[in-house]
Amino acid sequence: MAHSEHNRQRRSGGFFLIIFGALLFIITPLYLQDSPQLGLFAIMLGFFVGGIGFYLQFVRGRKSRA
Repeated sequence: MAHSEHNRQRRSGGFFLIIFGALLFIITPLYLQDSPQLGLFAIMLGFFVGGIGFYLQFVRGRKSRA
């Protein structure tokens, strides 16, 4: 089949973590305005989760292909 690469299921775990991290990064501090410490923790957690998702989606995939 000419386009068999397009029919393969892609690993979407990294992409999910990127989206989830972005939502944590943006939305959660708005709900935690009363507690600045929890808001800062939510920002850092969102950045960390998104970074792990970016690594899984793009960096680790490049290392295994090379």
